[in-house]
Amino acid sequence: MGPLAPEPLAFALLDLDHFKLLNDTRGHGEGDRCLQQVARYLSGSLGRHSDLVARYGGEEFAILLPDTDLDGALLVAEQLRQGIEGLPIQVTASVGVASMIPAPGQRLEDLVEAADRALYRAKTDGRNRVCAASGGPRQVGSSKVARTGA
Repeated sequence: MGPLAPEPLAFALLDLDHFKLLNDTRGHGEGDRCLQQVARYLSGSLGRHSDLVARYGGEEFAILLPDTDLDGALLVAEQLRQGIEGLPIQVTASVGVASMIPAPGQRLEDLVEAADRALYRAKTDGRNRVCAASGGPRQVGSSKVARTGA
């Protein structure tokens, strides 16, 4: 039996839409409560012990999904986006998703940068959507999922 093939690794950046407006109109205390509620939701919604979510800065969250290809990561990201939209705090999220199969010479920074470019595309395409870092347009369920050339 030969060496095990490397498993895919997916990374998503999730950013709350119009969060500055929420802070400016409802106050920073309400903004902090919103971030806490979203963080609890994200932590409780990831299905596997190996999945990881962390606050990435400001109103952005990083989500690491080991052993997950791009299609699987898009499904997870869309479920999270829909769940946030359904929270009583009236906030939406944009998500950029990228996946890679780790290989010698690849940098994890490239994965993060690809997810960041996909997030930027989700924001510029209208927010409250999930964009992937490669391929053409793609719908997942009733979602607002698109693939970018990032």
